[in-house]
Amino acid sequence: MVGALLFLGLAGCATNPVTGDQNFVMFGEDTELEIGRTNHPKIIAEYGRYEDEALQAYVQSVGEKLAENSHRDDLIYRFTVLDSPTINAMALPGGYVYITRGLMAYLNSEAELAAVLGHEIGHVTARHGVRQQSAAQAANLGYTLGSILLPGLRGAGSQNLFNILGGALLSGYGREHELESDRLGAEYLARSGYEPRAMIDVISVLKDQQTFAAAEAKKLGQDYQGYHGLFASHPDNDTRLQQVVGEAEKYTSAGNGKVYRDTYLQKVAGMTFGDSEKQGIRSENHFYHLAMRFSLDFPISWHVNNNPNSLQGISPGGKAFIDMGVSDINRKLSPKQFIEQRLNVDNLRSGQAIKPHGLDGYTGLTIHQNKPIRIAVVYLRDQAFIFLGTAKDSRDFTQFDDHFLSSINSFHALRDDEVEHARELKLEIVSVTNNDSYGKWAQTSRISNSPLQQLKLLNGDYPDGELKNGQKAKRVH
Repeated sequence: MVGALLFLGLAGCATNPVTGDQNFVMFGEDTELEIGRTNHPKIIAEYGRYEDEALQAYVQSVGEKLAENSHRDDLIYRFTVLDSPTINAMALPGGYVYITRGLMAYLNSEAELAAVLGHEIGHVTARHGVRQQSAAQAANLGYTLGSILLPGLRGAGSQNLFNILGGALLSGYGREHELESDRLGAEYLARSGYEPRAMIDVISVLKDQQTFAAAEAKKLGQDYQGYHGLFASHPDNDTRLQQVVGEAEKYTSAGNGKVYRDTYLQKVAGMTFGDSEKQGIRSENHFYHLAMRFSLDFPISWHVNNNPNSLQGISPGGKAFIDMGVSDINRKLSPKQFIEQRLNVDNLRSGQAIKPHGLDGYTGLTIHQNKPIRIAVVYLRDQAFIFLGTAKDSRDFTQFDDHFLSSINSFHALRDDEVEHARELKLEIVSVTNNDSYGKWAQTSRISNSPLQQLKLLNGDYPDGELKNGQKAKRVH
């Protein structure tokens, strides 16, 4: 877990670079820049940088065009595509702006990309991060930058600190700051020659994606935590948003704003979609990891969360889950000794040796916080794969324990005939013919979760749209 970091300057008022008003802040600009420099490597370590230099250069060029037309064009802005399938974008003070490849997959033009980047630039230019935290300190609300626990993560390696922005990175800055960033983003779009109404197009695209994701989460009894800010705080017919976009149009000739749809589709062709080979691939109830050369199965109809530090299966309704993590084996211990000594489990009962697909392992039951837990360790090469399974209600544990054991015993070294399943999916741009339909594409798609809906989401046709002859569309291969 990243330690908290705080630079305190002299409290006072500073001129807002956007409005010219005096804002109460406790951070000077030098401190603001230092916060960005310090935390940038931590975000890269958390998410990973997407290794496609042409795409990175493209996003940087779009971002720079917007930044040059912003209220703080003296800053050097750094725009980074993060190697994550999640739907998110964020900004650190000092000009560090991030967008995930997961969000980029659902955008359909350069103007929409610019809308996302412009909104995040607005947070930087209006100094929303330091203003929000200064206000919190002044009100004695504290500035505890412990960590943000992302949904589904558990254990010592699961906590992720986004220092200066705290929860705002994931949950937004509040409606007034978000609306200000909407206005600034639309203005920067128009000043840079883009169609400012792309801001509204993005909202429509992401709202559809959120509606789908919320429905999927509801099936599992989970709360959906979607992308913050612009895409969460407005319906697409929000009157105030329509007004700020309309105001931005004065910076460009009516109807002359550029969209660059074909350019954008060309740039994202070949981009990874969904899980990456480095993190492992989910396919229905199967999981394949090419780099670490292992595979396992989860119970049918269980949802699988693939997190940076753990793999988790969740039962329908969220009544039970099983986590899998991995640790190096540093001493010559048996799997039973590993559980007792490395995991410090001293109350193991009903223990037994297991041999999943010929691998050495051990499993048993333990109690933690009055809850029964199925624990197992399986050795593969020089690593220990650690399984923990439990039920939300202890009374349900017995009915799920066979599912836990089934997943544990399915664990095996990746077979040659599974390698193809362990390959990551890529976006493909095609020209639609009369023989194409989302239904046909879905039948042969390797997208494991609701392929029909996912394909429509990718192309802005969710829930009822259809392909049109001659259009360029995204599909996944």
